[in-house]
Amino acid sequence: MSIHEECGVFGVYAPRPVNAAQFCYYGLYALQHRGQESCGIVVNDDGLFFSQKDLGLVGDVFPPARIAAFPAGTMAVAHTRYGTTGKNDRNNCQPIEVNHQKGRMALAHNGNLSNAAVLRSALELSGAIFHTTTDTETIAYIITKERLKAPSIEEAVSRAMDTLDGAYSLIVMSPQKLICARDPYGFRPLCYGVTPDGIYVVASESCALRAVGAEPVRDVLPGEILIFSKNGMVSNTGHCGKKEKRLCVFEYIYFARPDSVIDGVSVQAARVRAGEILAQEYPVEADLVTGVPDSGLDAALGYSRASGIPYGIGLIKNKYIGRTFISPENRMDQVKIKLSAVSGAVAGKRVVLIDDSIVRGTTLKGIVSLIREAGAKEIHVRVAAPPFMHPCYYGTDIDSEAHLIACRHPVNEIAALLGMDSLGYFPVARLSELTGGGNYCDACFSGRYATAIPDDPRKDRFEQRLSEIGK
Repeated sequence: MSIHEECGVFGVYAPRPVNAAQFCYYGLYALQHRGQESCGIVVNDDGLFFSQKDLGLVGDVFPPARIAAFPAGTMAVAHTRYGTTGKNDRNNCQPIEVNHQKGRMALAHNGNLSNAAVLRSALELSGAIFHTTTDTETIAYIITKERLKAPSIEEAVSRAMDTLDGAYSLIVMSPQKLICARDPYGFRPLCYGVTPDGIYVVASESCALRAVGAEPVRDVLPGEILIFSKNGMVSNTGHCGKKEKRLCVFEYIYFARPDSVIDGVSVQAARVRAGEILAQEYPVEADLVTGVPDSGLDAALGYSRASGIPYGIGLIKNKYIGRTFISPENRMDQVKIKLSAVSGAVAGKRVVLIDDSIVRGTTLKGIVSLIREAGAKEIHVRVAAPPFMHPCYYGTDIDSEAHLIACRHPVNEIAALLGMDSLGYFPVARLSELTGGGNYCDACFSGRYATAIPDDPRKDRFEQRLSEIGK
């Protein structure tokens, strides 16, 4: 698959000064799968903010010497980015920092606002000057404006939520408080936990909590605001229940790490269940079931269990290549460097190949070709997601139908174009079986959007040439 990842957010609140940067470092490593463009850490040392942000992977941006240069602090906020709004630029690195009359603020955001363009335009007309091309800066501006009138930072965040629409899981750090908030739809995951010595940790996924020794407590509720301060943790549920929950179902299919639990549902269990359902819906006579590493492996195991066809490793992933090594337009070359087929496993076999999704089809075409060249007799592809038919406005990098192969071809034609013997997609009607029956967003498959559709959904909508701006 070739869809791009979500961002990851991470925050720490400690009752005493600790090596907060080290917490963030390990937390971001655990969330690296959610974004590989850039990352950043801001540490709060008694009201003074110390930050480092740059393009690149966590290990490259934060070598040991850079982590050691951070002071001890009682709070920190961190972010790893894949940009679904705004180009890959140092100016767009997060967390975003703000200095204003009521003090400093640092903010990390996962998701996309569906009304970002409208809000940004109104802010610019009122005199706001933007330094980034992300909708995160729009959120920071609105919170800052509300903070000048509100009695507290948490009240400013609450008032800002009355204006924001779309997907946002936020971690906001002020000189004295760490605040996290999840949009009322709950599009993107957010959870918190606590270490044995009383340090609170907030993260996009529970795998990041465990990476720093924190025991997960629970998910942040859709619409909930949590405030961590010297008074402990306080929950504000004033925005809860205002919207019907719409957790992105693709978190279970692809975005999240399999060892995470989101809204009470194991990601790995959801993927295994997807494979079982594919075996029920699209049975086939075959000799081997194998998955595309890494997000297709659990579904392949489920397909094998339900079908009785042996499971095996048919593809090996090169674990030492970064996702950004090769540009997206060279996906065929990318496949050959990232993956290799195990000829001893697939030669002469009828192979069931499980992948998490198909977007453009270019990547999967290359993978099918690898397995065919390794001697597979037949290749039957089963996909753990329904066909992508519509753009996503909530944080997935699908802003147009133009490059979606399912919008241009029926299933039998896709199979022929990509060199498969047969193809089966996960049925939209059974998505609820992956989420524990909870409400979810499947707009990219069904076209059922929870919010108004933006007038301009392009990722680069805040980056214009002179000829596009006019006089």
